[in-house]
Amino acid sequence: MRTLKGIMCRGGVVGAPQAGPAARPSGQRQHRGQRPRVSRHPRRPWIVSALAALTTGAALTLGLTGCAGLGERVSGSNGRMDIAVVAKGYASPFWAAVKVGTMAAGQDLGVNVTFSGPDTESDVVRQVDQINLAHVQHPDAFVFAALDSSASVIALQQFVDSGIPVIAFDSGVPGSDIPVSTVATDNRAAAAEAAKHMAELLGGEGKVAVLAQSSTSVTGTDRRDGFIGWLAANAPGVDVVDVQYNDSDQAKAEQQAAAILQAHPDLAGMFATDDDGAVAAAQTVRRTERDVQVIGFDSGAVQIGLIRKGVMAGAVTQNPYQMGYIAVEKAVAAAKGEEVEPEIDSGFYWYDATNLDDPDIQKAVYD
Repeated sequence: MRTLKGIMCRGGVVGAPQAGPAARPSGQRQHRGQRPRVSRHPRRPWIVSALAALTTGAALTLGLTGCAGLGERVSGSNGRMDIAVVAKGYASPFWAAVKVGTMAAGQDLGVNVTFSGPDTESDVVRQVDQINLAHVQHPDAFVFAALDSSASVIALQQFVDSGIPVIAFDSGVPGSDIPVSTVATDNRAAAAEAAKHMAELLGGEGKVAVLAQSSTSVTGTDRRDGFIGWLAANAPGVDVVDVQYNDSDQAKAEQQAAAILQAHPDLAGMFATDDDGAVAAAQTVRRTERDVQVIGFDSGAVQIGLIRKGVMAGAVTQNPYQMGYIAVEKAVAAAKGEEVEPEIDSGFYWYDATNLDDPDIQKAVYD
């Protein structure tokens, strides 16, 4: 049992120094580099006890008052496996649905799960900091979705060096063997499905633009490339005239959409690679009263409403609950030393006003 578990919040981890080496439950490994600290000047027992109580109390007070919405924990019971999750975000509908899946898996499997992520999907530095802080916790397994795969490698290597299995979800780390498994949507295939529907809507001809959420996240680049690549191979009459990156910032995406519409009076379609971009594109098209087909990705409540009203043609949705659940499930298996599949496809669906109420679609949307 650890003497005191740190408290992980969106901004990091709050913990207290341990008074001595932590005793671990039978069957758990001893992490390297942990040695008891020996004082050269022994204090009287009552002083040591008082200092320990003050330190612990201060840390707990700081943890309870200084962490806004923290890494939520399924259970604080001792002796249970600890799984730390760092996502790309915390408050968006997609990541909220992922979080529900991770917590459900923790409950079903009897393990502790902490979930955290930066406030915005452009804050790579904060996410790397959270990965580092998660390592300080010495979890039994670590689950993450990288905002910037290359920027995360050094931080992730710490887990490998400590013998802690790493599971990637949503975005992997291309060219790296750090994650023992990656649970994700086949984003290229999903974006290709969106491209197919765009080509059908345009009759195989017209100018389109792409609002992409990121130029560094594998998720964003795969969706961009999957869409553009399918059109180039199968619908050469559909010309991609602009690609803009919005860092999943809806206000920024609206400005970009407005600029694209102004620059291309004959634009026929827009594809957005995430929920924020899709809502921004659709609302801008509606406001400017332009006849532009908008196809999105994901399935937040606003986007679904725009599809029902006919402002958007449709979208591709992932299954975020399932993605989060499977990621924790595989993390537990890896922590037990079991073999896990290196690549796991969590699936996707095309939906529009005609099939939105189908049972399979309703299981995947997260409004």
